[in-house]
Amino acid sequence: MNYWLMANTAAGDGSHDANFWRERLLAAGLDSLQVRDIVETDWHRQIEPGDRLLVAGGDGSVNSAAALCIERRAVLGVLPSGTANDFARNLGLPDDPVDVCRVALGAHTAKVDVAWINGQLYLNVAHIGLGTVPAREASPREKKLLGRFSYLVTLARKLGVQRGFHGRIEGDDQTVEGRWLTIAIASGAYFGGGHGIAGARIDDGQLDIVAVRQRAWFRLLLSYLSTRLLGHPPEGDDTVVHLRSPQCHVQLRHARTLTADGETMGRMANVSAFTRRAVLEVACQGVVGAHDSTLAGEIREAS
Repeated sequence: MNYWLMANTAAGDGSHDANFWRERLLAAGLDSLQVRDIVETDWHRQIEPGDRLLVAGGDGSVNSAAALCIERRAVLGVLPSGTANDFARNLGLPDDPVDVCRVALGAHTAKVDVAWINGQLYLNVAHIGLGTVPAREASPREKKLLGRFSYLVTLARKLGVQRGFHGRIEGDDQTVEGRWLTIAIASGAYFGGGHGIAGARIDDGQLDIVAVRQRAWFRLLLSYLSTRLLGHPPEGDDTVVHLRSPQCHVQLRHARTLTADGETMGRMANVSAFTRRAVLEVACQGVVGAHDSTLAGEIREAS
């Protein structure tokens, strides 16, 4: 088995770079490590089935590494080094870098789902509407100073100027139509720097489509607080719509910007997504759902 370290020096605040992780991987007992920059591609064909591809970067870097692991049948090891690191949350990875390295090199693995939207692979979430704003407008300075909270700051700044858009959302046996503020199509349980989707997991073979209707700001706030604190919106409130399906299609009246894992895909009026179950093998001690706090604690203690 070969061990590869794929690093993105532009991810996060730059403190967790290739040298940072190389030292800790070697300290964790790794004898041989081949380090490559994420922008290089000439080494991809050298990866053999069963190799361990360790990626240091944010969710965008992990996205690139996941596609490579699926193609080469390698095992993905995540070394969180970005702003949001939502994919790492799905794996219940510990906070301490030394413990992260032990998990990345360990024998325990799991197979998780991967989604595609309009032909592009993504691991966490795709957004239409307000949810695309942080990816497009959160500045590098805000990300460095505020970390994952930079996304919330950018959303708050833009909430008042969003006028909503009309769209039809179709799952396998569910259809909803209306005027929306944002539509999120999630493969895993987390997005936006740790915001969880109740009941979602990255190994359940389902997409979670969460759409927020255009409402007055106080009603949006009430629905948000109720969902965050109680796990569900207020009784009888239809501000938030949650569908679950292995595939979905969104038809918009007018083209809107689409982002996937924080990357802008362009403006489009037709969006189709689907998930494939258990196609990516990852190094972890167990997949964690948004409310599996007990399991998350056990994983951190065990590591």
